[in-house]
Amino acid sequence: MFVAKIPNRTSPPCYLLRESQRVDGKVRTTTLANLSHLDLNQINAIAAALKGEELVPLASAFGIDRSLPHGHVAAIIGTLRKLGIDQLIAGEDSKQRLLVLGMLALRIMAPDSKLAMTRMLSAETATSSLPEVLGIETICANDLYRAMDWLVPRQERIEKELADRHLSGGTMVLYDITSVYFEGSHCELAKYGHNRDRKSGTTQIVVGLVCTAEGCPVSVEVYAGNTADSTTVAAQIEKVKERFGIRNVILVGDRGMITGKLIEERRETSDRTFSYVTALRSDAIRNLIRNGAIDRELFDHENMAEIASPDFPGERLVVCMNPYLREERGRKRDELLESAGRKLAKLEESVRRGRRPLRGSAAIGMRVGAIFARNPMRKHFDIEIGDASLSWKVMDLAVAEERLLDGLYVIRTNVDKTAMPTDEAVRTYKRLSKVERAFRCMKLSDLEIRPVYHWRSDRVRAHVFLCMLAYHIEWHMRKALAPILFEEHDPSGKRLAQPDPVAPAKGSVAKTRKVATMHTDEGLPVHSFQTLLRDLAALTLNTVTTPRGGTFSMLSHPTTLQAKAFELLDLGARDLHVGRGT
Repeated sequence: MFVAKIPNRTSPPCYLLRESQRVDGKVRTTTLANLSHLDLNQINAIAAALKGEELVPLASAFGIDRSLPHGHVAAIIGTLRKLGIDQLIAGEDSKQRLLVLGMLALRIMAPDSKLAMTRMLSAETATSSLPEVLGIETICANDLYRAMDWLVPRQERIEKELADRHLSGGTMVLYDITSVYFEGSHCELAKYGHNRDRKSGTTQIVVGLVCTAEGCPVSVEVYAGNTADSTTVAAQIEKVKERFGIRNVILVGDRGMITGKLIEERRETSDRTFSYVTALRSDAIRNLIRNGAIDRELFDHENMAEIASPDFPGERLVVCMNPYLREERGRKRDELLESAGRKLAKLEESVRRGRRPLRGSAAIGMRVGAIFARNPMRKHFDIEIGDASLSWKVMDLAVAEERLLDGLYVIRTNVDKTAMPTDEAVRTYKRLSKVERAFRCMKLSDLEIRPVYHWRSDRVRAHVFLCMLAYHIEWHMRKALAPILFEEHDPSGKRLAQPDPVAPAKGSVAKTRKVATMHTDEGLPVHSFQTLLRDLAALTLNTVTTPRGGTFSMLSHPTTLQAKAFELLDLGARDLHVGRGT
């Protein structure tokens, strides 16, 4: 008995259940039933049973030995290779290159210590498909340290190639620095300095980051923790000009870095290729107000005006007034003054009380110091302390002078107005927020550059360089995935929504709608970058065992959102099914 498939020329085939017998030396076939009305799976099952094969439930025939999160790995590694980062690191494949790629991917996926990374990069203890994708079996922490040592001498060449890709000719460069606190006391770079992390009592390092005008990082430098902001700028200018070959550079930096002293030094060296966009400090703005160069009546009808001053020869000054910032600073100052006054009055009562009064100028001074430890209004109080007395008053004149600066800031540049109009100078300075965002991503939940535990200076530099490369990859991913993230994906619409560069930032109509509804126009849920990675991780890579003991890998089916993410990243099926060592 068997199942026969009878082809039809213009119709679907016919399936017949037949029986064969030998009669008088001849084979006679008898049709017992027509099975064409059955499902093809049922027909195949009948045919297999007639052949003597044992039929078992599918769940019993195949088993899933292991299921590993894979979608986020495929997205990161696919983007990394699409950007050519693997070729930038080294032209030929090697264990060190694979480990560097693994550390870059883990820094984006799950930043952790090097010891934890050894577990995540070993096939036996992996928490994702990353070891399978990179072809890594087993490693130890020393392997990662050796890979970091291997990377350090390649940093200069890698940064040069990144600059060649993203910077060219006369280019605008964003530069800013931050501090990263340190754990331990054995590194020569770890010093006490101006701590921006508010981690009192810890040493730190200083990190300088060079980005393109769009905020894409191309270079990073590590300095000792007690390095002043302005002293790092000259070296960065030389790096951009000499190493990157950019002769005409417009450096955009904060007021604490591009100082008057630096500008004067570059002027004395007759460096006419150095252009800059920065801002004035509050004391310089105060002097302009006293000299009559800035008149508050300028802002009766407009919120920005370009002025000139003999104190800044050959430079353009753009005075801006942000009403929202003026109101916010005034409100905050009033609250801080009121809070400090209330606490001082209470302290004064404890000095004057008859029973167990507070005595001693040192003790009273310490209590006063505690009041202003987290309150910056000490400069506005006139305080007199004696052994048995305390008197204070608010210096109204000083407060009034400071109120004149509320909401006021002045852009300073030597770029010609034909090359950079007034409104564009303001927008250019505001681009520094892109570097600040890079620092937030590197220091907070995304890449977790801090704290630093390494003892050797070269490994500290390797750690910071790895974080910069990881953010370089993340920056490109964020840009591509912007339509399904809580980020701006319509730059032209944003420019139309905010023609005034001084006003508080506004998003485009498309972004506003996306944020308000929490969904895209296609009905897909909107994510942050980190939650999208977790969503992609739900796309798993499964190791399946067959009834005969063989194994094969099989991906789970991507959801609509996961498929959209890979479409936006311009990654196809080959990238999603990326295999061992490919």
